[in-house]
Amino acid sequence: MNMMGKIAPALPDLEPGHPCFDCAVRELAVCGVLEAAALRAFKSSGPTVHYKAGDTVVFEADEAANVYSLTAGLLRLSKLLPDGRRQIAGFLFPGDFLGITMEEEHAFTAEAVAPSTLCKFPRSRFDQMVASNPQLERRLYAVAAHELAAARQQLVLLGRKTATERVASFLLMISGRCTTRQGAEIDLPISRIDMADYLGLRIETVSREISALKVARVIQLTGRQTFRIIDRNRLDQLADGE
Repeated sequence: MNMMGKIAPALPDLEPGHPCFDCAVRELAVCGVLEAAALRAFKSSGPTVHYKAGDTVVFEADEAANVYSLTAGLLRLSKLLPDGRRQIAGFLFPGDFLGITMEEEHAFTAEAVAPSTLCKFPRSRFDQMVASNPQLERRLYAVAAHELAAARQQLVLLGRKTATERVASFLLMISGRCTTRQGAEIDLPISRIDMADYLGLRIETVSREISALKVARVIQLTGRQTFRIIDRNRLDQLADGE
């Protein structure tokens, strides 16, 4: 999972007619650094799969036999605790990969929060591509570094931040993955209960904090699943505890 912005590498040119020519997330996806011929061969090794909101892509403890590149939609990563409670570990956005692991099993259940499209590849084929393409290996290293930073950020968020700081940080994270334009409308197809499970808060607390941000004119709720940041500087300050 990647809760931070991505590094956009220099991409090889693709000719019209290449199966990945129109990919909207090629500059974000791990496989985007492959040369045209290698990318074509990689793409042909697996199908494009579609999931409806609520569908499960992989279950926790399933064999990690495939890797997936999310090209559209949103996935939720979660784990069941021994007492039956659910902990959401993160969300995957277009450009993120699912299933890159050193283990034989998936550590989390991945579910579609919104209608989602993924390119699916056999893990064995992905491992072969990494072994034969140094640029792909370097790209994986960069992504792993971002994943580690995101995990540390999440530890701070859950361990030290107040409810206000957690919600503000979450909205900034969503904004960073969706847009960089001040005042732009941002999709938020994530329920309050999912936000609460991710942030380690009660759903009532999440709703109260969002309402407070709205009243303070820091954000504007523009629809059932959309919002707009009105005062980014203030949201930054709140996320930092100022």
